[in-house]
Amino acid sequence: MTNRQKLNRRDFIKRSAAGTTAASLALNNTYITNAQSSAANSRVNVGFIGVGARAQQIIEDCKNVPELEVVAMCDAYKGRLERAMERTGGRAKIYANHKELLAAKDVDAVFVVTPDHLHKAHVLDAVNAGKDVYCEKPLTYTIADGLEMIAAANKTGRIVQVGSQGVSSAAQQKAREIIASGKLGQITMVRATNHRNSAGGAWIYPIPPDASADTVNWDMFQGHLKKRPLDLARFFRWRCYEEYSGGIATDLYVHLVTTIHYIMNAQAPEVVMAMGQLYRWKDSRDVPDTLNALVQYPEGFVVNLSATFNNEAVNERGFQIMGTEGTLEIGGKGLTFTPARGGDDNGWIVDSWPSKLQKAYYNDPKIIASERPNRQPQKMIQGSEQWTEIGYGDAVPHIQNFVNAIKTRQQPYENALVGHRAAAVAHMVNMSAKHQKPIIWDRGRDNVKAD
Repeated sequence: MTNRQKLNRRDFIKRSAAGTTAASLALNNTYITNAQSSAANSRVNVGFIGVGARAQQIIEDCKNVPELEVVAMCDAYKGRLERAMERTGGRAKIYANHKELLAAKDVDAVFVVTPDHLHKAHVLDAVNAGKDVYCEKPLTYTIADGLEMIAAANKTGRIVQVGSQGVSSAAQQKAREIIASGKLGQITMVRATNHRNSAGGAWIYPIPPDASADTVNWDMFQGHLKKRPLDLARFFRWRCYEEYSGGIATDLYVHLVTTIHYIMNAQAPEVVMAMGQLYRWKDSRDVPDTLNALVQYPEGFVVNLSATFNNEAVNERGFQIMGTEGTLEIGGKGLTFTPARGGDDNGWIVDSWPSKLQKAYYNDPKIIASERPNRQPQKMIQGSEQWTEIGYGDAVPHIQNFVNAIKTRQQPYENALVGHRAAAVAHMVNMSAKHQKPIIWDRGRDNVKAD
């Protein structure tokens, strides 16, 4: 037996009131809703540092947030700037680099949508320039980056929100509510998956035919890294390279972990173990295409994370939260709660006893009440429930929460501390797989334990 606490409603609420972070790292963890915005009629002007494929999606989502206006952008590829200008109706201004954009007086906040290795520089420069920041996941390229970002957010008082948008969705808010109610009983295991089976799914994206030294600012992309000759595959497929990305763990698992931390009201893990290899997509890549991890939490449950780019399984993306009283599944179609099956059946064991003992056992009213060995089919305690009208892929509610946080000056749920811890789990997964050993988390330092 261990002394880890069981996940029950009382403990869930208690953890909501008091996290376990070191005081020097603490951030206001208030969750903002539309009704809490105190300046609903004021406009927030935003700039985009990076307008790649994900940023183009976010620009479209920004059109559905009335208080927000995209007024500035910069990028290392001219083609993306051209397309982003089309999306903004030509109203935004193009800047040569992120520092010039941050110097613009009419920019209130920025979206950092650049490769992982550039996040720290862009976020730190932004908050130090007095801008609020929405940073696409993962927040960090290394665990140490997160500690610097938290310190900078505290020092400057700027809003920092990370872009794992699921936590602002109706589906995940409902899931958190169901778990807090105790309906699932004691939860000891969570499964989360994200599988793919295509070159595009493995980030081997098509390269624009006009890409060249004339249209690509290779030095801007490299940033502080060792200088290499122009490599278009690295530029347009940067997620495939360890030099710029954490691969599956930081691109996919960080979404899953952010959700798990939110709905389970967990702070950080205690140990991570992982295994993964590069089996199939060996051209233009040095990060694994298959990765599995186990993450143990002191709150009393373990998480199984699974992803491969070599098979799109039937349930290729989603969550199973497994409790003693039922299972809650989160997927693209919403939520499904399935109660645990009732009753026990020890018939095959008792059938090995002497006949007299077997007969006496099943004449006991308590046994009759608790077991139904082969007498009738096992039945559900109650019917399953579904919430099919709520999804979790839309970024608009998350962007709205960012705008509301800017106006109220209260940090959103997915602040720098939350983003740091979710990304840290992804980094621990990579460390464990690479070094073939468990990685231990030090909660007092908000970092991995020194080896």
